[in-house]
Amino acid sequence: MKFQFHKNDKINTQWYILILGIVLMTLKFIAYYHTHSNAILSDALESIVNIIAGGFGLYSLYLSAKPRDFDHPYGHGKIEFISSSIEGGMILFAGMSIALKAMYGFFRPSPLNQLDIGILLVAISGLLNYCMGVFAVNKGQKKHSLALEASGIHLKTDAYTTLGVLIGLAIIHFTGFVILDNVIALLMSILIIFNGYRILKKSMSGIMDEADFELNTKVIHHINSNRVSEWIDVHNFRIIKYGEVIHIDCHMTMPWYYSLQQAHDGMKEFEKCLQNSLLNPVETFIHIDPCVPQSCSICQIANCAHRTAPFKEKIEWTLDNITKNQKHHYNNTISKTNL
Repeated sequence: MKFQFHKNDKINTQWYILILGIVLMTLKFIAYYHTHSNAILSDALESIVNIIAGGFGLYSLYLSAKPRDFDHPYGHGKIEFISSSIEGGMILFAGMSIALKAMYGFFRPSPLNQLDIGILLVAISGLLNYCMGVFAVNKGQKKHSLALEASGIHLKTDAYTTLGVLIGLAIIHFTGFVILDNVIALLMSILIIFNGYRILKKSMSGIMDEADFELNTKVIHHINSNRVSEWIDVHNFRIIKYGEVIHIDCHMTMPWYYSLQQAHDGMKEFEKCLQNSLLNPVETFIHIDPCVPQSCSICQIANCAHRTAPFKEKIEWTLDNITKNQKHHYNNTISKTNL
């Protein structure tokens, strides 16, 4: 794949991560060559994972940036979850490999050499890793890219383990307590396994369309704060992520006597409210339901000529009641007791 600057800055960021990973891996293996330290080797092995995962991440960002087509009507954004799950799995594998190498080192210890050179090279790689990791996480959160965020978390984790290696090497250098080399490598493997599991869990949640309660609550709060009286009720509310694109579908109750044009205009106003609730690109699919006599008790439209019952209570939409596939009305226990 020929390197070139891309108009998509997420892809450019992933290119930087990949190139930096190659440079840092080289530094760490040079440090291992001079020191024969298992702790440094474990750090270098994780860098191999960084490079392979960075390649997957780069490909996923290229693919997710493609416009939707006939075969992929919702776009290609799901590839970011798959890429992230691959990266999480590789981090888990690296952590387990490092743990095995560390435990082997307890029984077959190796002498350490030239720790001063090793400390210098590892310190440089750790600092660069952390800076790029922070940059990638911030960019991923800003651009709503799980693949980029996962790469950044991976780099920051690598920097933390590098810091552990540096502390351990410094202690070994001044005390001669060589057994610490394997202890550090083992502790690093535990941290790496934990972060791999965390990335894998988050990516699998996206693949399985697991509900993001924090995101749902944010959107629901926004539409509650900006609702108008003709939005009589909203239910069967769902949010699905396709990479950076957020898909929202729901059922919306509006006055039965509205013309098709009036209902359409009210729906477009609601769509605009949903789109304004998030920084992500938002697409919506809204099903319009006509109101029924039971809706009158929660309908806030003033001077309605078709009202069959007086207004009694405004239903605040919550995560608990708006996601259920049923219209709300005053006699519903969920609308009175669980709000």
